[in-house]
Amino acid sequence: MLTNIATALAGLIGAGIIFMGARAFWAPQAAAGFGIPDTPTEDRSFHAWLSVKGVRDIASGLFIFILLAGGTTSLLGWFMLAASAIPVGDAVIVLRSNGPKAAVYGIHGATAVVMLTISALLLIA
Repeated sequence: MLTNIATALAGLIGAGIIFMGARAFWAPQAAAGFGIPDTPTEDRSFHAWLSVKGVRDIASGLFIFILLAGGTTSLLGWFMLAASAIPVGDAVIVLRSNGPKAAVYGIHGATAVVMLTISALLLIA
C-alpha cells in the first residue's frame, strides 16, 4: 500500500518537474516566483540560463517516468533519494541570494522533504 502511494507521488513529482521545465520556455517571467530577488526575467541572457534549467527539469521528470515504467521500486527510491539534492541545492541558492524564506522552505525545502519521504517509502517498503 505505501509503495503504491509513494510510486504515485513519484509520478506526480515527475509530472510537476516536467511542467516547471516546460514553463521556463513559455512563461520565463514565472521564474521570479522561485525566490531569487531581482530576477531579470526580460533579459535574453537570463532566458538562456533559464532554458538550461528547463531542460534539466524536463529530463529529471522523464527519468522518473522511465523508472516508473521499467525499473524497480528500489531503483526509483534510490533515484528519488539522489534527486532530492536538487531542491536542497535550489534552497541553498535562494537562501544565499537573500531570497524569501517562504521560497526557501515552502517551495524548495518542502519539495526536498517530500522527495526524501518518497524515497524512504520506496526503499523501506
